[in-house]
Amino acid sequence: MININNLKVKYGDFTALDIGKEIVIDKNRKLGVLGSNGAGKTTLINAIMELVPYEGSIKKSLPKEEIAVHMQNNYYPDNIAIRSVMEAVIGTKLEKSEKIMELIKFFNFESALKKNFKELSGGQKQRLTVILVLSQESPITIFDEVTSGLDFQTRTGLMDLLEKWYSDREDTLILVSHYYDELERLVDDVLILERGKLIDYGNKLSLFNKYCGKRVISFDEKDYVEDLMKDFKKIAGPEGKVVISINENEEEERLQRIMIAENIDFERSSKDMETMYINALRKEGIRYEAK
Repeated sequence: MININNLKVKYGDFTALDIGKEIVIDKNRKLGVLGSNGAGKTTLINAIMELVPYEGSIKKSLPKEEIAVHMQNNYYPDNIAIRSVMEAVIGTKLEKSEKIMELIKFFNFESALKKNFKELSGGQKQRLTVILVLSQESPITIFDEVTSGLDFQTRTGLMDLLEKWYSDREDTLILVSHYYDELERLVDDVLILERGKLIDYGNKLSLFNKYCGKRVISFDEKDYVEDLMKDFKKIAGPEGKVVISINENEEEERLQRIMIAENIDFERSSKDMETMYINALRKEGIRYEAK
């Protein structure tokens, strides 16, 4: 468990992060941290890992040394073989660890074992750290942009693995990601940061209901027919999209009949993280900028 209370991180006169309330990340909960570049996401992780000085309190059920963490930038000695690096970290030969070998195979990492760190591509460097983090099986794991640098197929495979990995584990997971679909799939709770400030925190479905309604119907802006849809509530959405907030089944049925009659393609969601995020920012008077 992690308990954060009145956390503030300052660099001189600049306040990089200000969470002026208590945040409790319980055992067996998966937290997604959402925000634009410079919102304070990595600063939060650095504070939890005691890498930056801060005001307030952060109480953890584990010492920082026992937390498994994947940072955006991870470096190892340039001229040492990757096999040697991995064996030094796990404390045994690779072949003696079934879990490590399984992860190496999954990420098609076999060919990288003989290379030095400086010879790895950006994606390979990311996979190396992911493998080492997953192999620790820590009760608290932090992933900061875990899929950055990975191709779509590997990213999707990693999400499948993480979803399966954590499905029956009583572990705490903190996931920082700019991919909304990853947050929709993996996390229970969401912490929204913007410009170093806490926008909101809570269960992801509760936050969706708060900002979007029970569900949303979205479609291309060019297909919007104001006269036909004037009785429905429009909310903010991604650029080029119209998003309608829905709270009653009968209301949704009426809208869908209109969409079908007008031959308009649409999407339906009850957990759209991007739309939730956009409307949370809008409530605070902050303009959303697509990632």
